[in-house]
Amino acid sequence: MHAILSHPALADCRRLFLRDYEIYINIGVHDFEKKAEQRVILNVDLYIPLTMNTPSKDLLEEVVDYDFMRETIKARSSQGHIHLQETFCDDIVTAMLLHPKVIAARVSTAKPDVYPDCHSVGVEVFRFKQT
Repeated sequence: MHAILSHPALADCRRLFLRDYEIYINIGVHDFEKKAEQRVILNVDLYIPLTMNTPSKDLLEEVVDYDFMRETIKARSSQGHIHLQETFCDDIVTAMLLHPKVIAARVSTAKPDVYPDCHSVGVEVFRFKQT
């Protein structure tokens, strides 16, 4: 996954990130998971060409607002039960790529409360916008 970050298309990009965003959502395939919300930790990286994300007037509308990431995640989370982290992760990365300035995105999800003998289990996906 890290080798992809050296891709030439990302050379002149700014990386915006959202780290360790904690939400509670209905996710899981097991019956006990369908009865209560679970804690999920998300990390998001957005890659935006510097020409589209370098402010000249120090104004918010010149860049991609961090709220976009949080609101996109909240919107998907409120659409009902999700069986798989893979589905959730794919939906989030797809939604991030809908932003007109974003050319690539990395999203990871982790469920930290699944097993007592490890920190978390999760999924990560990286995608370029289809041109």
